[in-house]
Order: sequence, then C-alpha cells, then structure tokens
Amino acid sequence: MIKILVDSASDYGIKEIQKKNLEFVPISITIGENNYIDGVDFEKDEFYELLVSGCDFPKTSQPSPEAFLSFFRDAKDHGDSIICILLSSSLSGTFQSALIAKDIVEYDNIYLIDSLTASCTIRLLADHAIRLVNEGLCADEIAAKIEKLKSRVKLFAGLDTLEYLAKGGRLSKSAAAIGELANIKPVITLTEEGTVGVLGKCIGKNKAISQVLKHLEEETLDPAFPIYTIYSYGTENCEKFEEKLSENGYDISDRLQVGATIGAHIGPNAFGIVFVTA
Repeated sequence: MIKILVDSASDYGIKEIQKKNLEFVPISITIGENNYIDGVDFEKDEFYELLVSGCDFPKTSQPSPEAFLSFFRDAKDHGDSIICILLSSSLSGTFQSALIAKDIVEYDNIYLIDSLTASCTIRLLADHAIRLVNEGLCADEIAAKIEKLKSRVKLFAGLDTLEYLAKGGRLSKSAAAIGELANIKPVITLTEEGTVGVLGKCIGKNKAISQVLKHLEEETLDPAFPIYTIYSYGTENCEKFEEKLSENGYDISDRLQVGATIGAHIGPNAFGIVFVTA
C-alpha cells in the first residue's frame, strides 16, 4: 500500500483528511499561554477570531521527529510505502524532523518531499499524488513526478494589512505603520526557494486585485489541474477578485481557506489564487 502524508500547513480540514485517507502530522501553535494543535483544536475561522482579538502573536512549533516515527514504523512493519509532502524547509523545520525520523527508522520506502511551498499549494501536490496512486503508479514514480511538479505550483496573494507581517517579524513596525497610513496592500508569492516574496506594493485593494490578475495573466496555466482562489478570514476581497477572474475567462474550481500556519502572517481579508503552470 502507498500512503500519502501531509502536515497541517497543507490546510486540509480533518474531514478531508479522513475522506482522502491521508496521514496527518499537525503543527503546534501557541497563543499567549494556550497551546493548540493546528487543524485539530480549532476551525480556521476560530483561529482568525483569536488572531484579531488577542494581543499575543501566534507562535508555531514544528513537529518533532517523534511525530513522524509512528507513521514511519507502521509503514515499515506492514511493508507499505509512504510519501510525505511537507511544508517548505525555508519556512519551518518540519522537513528536517521528518529526515531525522527516517534515519531512525532506516526504511527505504519513505519518500520525503520538501514542497518548497505552503498552504493550499501543498494540497495541489497531495491531491495529484492521490490520483497517481489510484492510477497504479509505484511509490518511487509518484515521488519523482511530485518532485517535478512542485516547481510548477504557484501562489499569488494580496494582503489587506501589514499588521501581521510586522507582528511576525517579517516587516519592521515603523514600515508597517507608514504602509498602513498610505493604504499599502502588498502582493506576495512563494519563491522557487520556498520563501515568501513580495511582488509589489499597491495603494488600495482594487489595485492589489489588478496586480494579482496581471501576474496571473503572465503565466500559462495547465488545464489538467484545478485553479483555486484562496482567502484568509472574510471573503469580500476574494469575491471581488473572483469577479475579475470570471470577467477574464478564468474557471475557478473552488475557494479554499488558508489556515493558521500561514494565516498568522497574512492576517484577515487576504485573497489570492493557486494554480499549476504548463
């Protein structure tokens, strides 16, 4: 049997995890004195309600090697293969923990993929891996195809506020304050190195929507894969973006919500799109 494992930065819901028979390793989140398990202890909207109402910025803790050991040992005991598609190593030590666990178990049929991405883009990779399993490909073939695919999975997003980038230490508080006064809305992406990159800084949400659309139009999309719009907390900006997409002939498969691991840094009212290039 071939099993697919993701961490909670993939932003699947628990019901989806169960329906798709995925293995799941959660990331821990601390808010003040309270510890939460991402994807288990709260729904996405509940997390954002905590985020916008509290003074303490969430801190994430990567899963320990022990979090992976039970899955890896079980695969070894049953002669199964397990393909792990994990949060970018440039954003978290999750992938390193999985490497340590694989070394402890000493089993060749564990395939670790550093997605170099996050959130719903991991979902695109994992869903494709599931399709390949159902098509009857063997584990090493699937891992090789996902390794090739990951560079073609893209994310563009517009942020409504700079507040949470500053709270997370990715932007100085003074720069954030100036940006908020000027109504600056950054447009971000995930780079080839698996980090968060800024594509532009727009004045107002309408210009941010236009710039995300502009970057999208510069890409050639692969029609074999779905296109998802994404949002954090509150769908108004995403709905406006979807209207523009529809006007420009884009067929959106679904709207997905970004979870806590990335949502803590982008804050509420963010919007964007994930897709696969040809």
